[in-house]
Amino acid sequence: MTYLRRPSWALPESAVTDEALFLNRRQVLAGLGIGTAAALTGLPSPAQAEAGRTPITPPPPLNPAFADAGRPITGEDITSTYNNFYEFGSSKRISREAQRLNVDGWVIEIDGLVAKPMTIAFDDLVKQMQLEERIVRHRCVEAWSMVVPWTGFTLSQMLALVEPLSSAKYVRFETFLDPDVAREQRASWWPWPYTEGLTIEEAQNELSFMVTGAYGKELHKQFGAPVRLHTPWKYGFKHIKSIVKVTLTDERPVSFWEELNDSEYGFWANVNPQVDHPRWTQATEQPLSGGDRIPTLLFNGYGEQVAHLYKGMEAEIGTRLWR
Repeated sequence: MTYLRRPSWALPESAVTDEALFLNRRQVLAGLGIGTAAALTGLPSPAQAEAGRTPITPPPPLNPAFADAGRPITGEDITSTYNNFYEFGSSKRISREAQRLNVDGWVIEIDGLVAKPMTIAFDDLVKQMQLEERIVRHRCVEAWSMVVPWTGFTLSQMLALVEPLSSAKYVRFETFLDPDVAREQRASWWPWPYTEGLTIEEAQNELSFMVTGAYGKELHKQFGAPVRLHTPWKYGFKHIKSIVKVTLTDERPVSFWEELNDSEYGFWANVNPQVDHPRWTQATEQPLSGGDRIPTLLFNGYGEQVAHLYKGMEAEIGTRLWR
């Protein structure tokens, strides 16, 4: 005979809400226009959060060089509810939890090897930038992909404000640190805050983009509001979210995932179908929009813009160049 032992965390049957009462309460909440989970957590549902995103006016022009990603745009309903944002949890369903992030009065510090270090309000920074829209591919190291219409400005524009010194070789990025808001930051096994880095040449490349919006609206919190990095030729873990600090330095930064496991998540993280992750293939990818897996392209298909950055480095760095 098989006996089932109730786990210590399980509720006794006497404590479970009667189904009729639950359904009646859900109907009441629905009549008030409130999702059950949202009512219980005090946070908006994903649908409510997306409805609250403010359209960008006037809409920035679409950059003709990035008007066609070679695939259809992935639906906002998909990309806004399937996200990696480890500050708010390790699952993909963190969109509601991410609504805890308060982006009002957001400030960014830019320092290090620059002639004009500054601390600037995000809103003031955006006013000085030339905004544009780009439709670009995104490839996660987990072998899924999507296409998103981002709004933002080139990283090189922002760096020009502080006038990098010739001694600056790298750009280090840092995200916010607020364990009261981002509960996963209370976990001691993660090396918070999240950090990332690029070489100065990568940072000055036209593809390095500071994202401030998506789908014609201000940036979703689960996407990394109010500003995140997007480097479409690199795996997605390089695309640091909710940036609060940018430092130009002559020392190569050790990024968040590299510090955790540099054998799987190296500094370079360039998309390469010929170099597998130690635990899965990178030769193909699964679009979030569905359908069959598709072949992955070297540099995610952006080799024409970035391949020259790595010419002659393969022998020096080996496969770490692509991880």
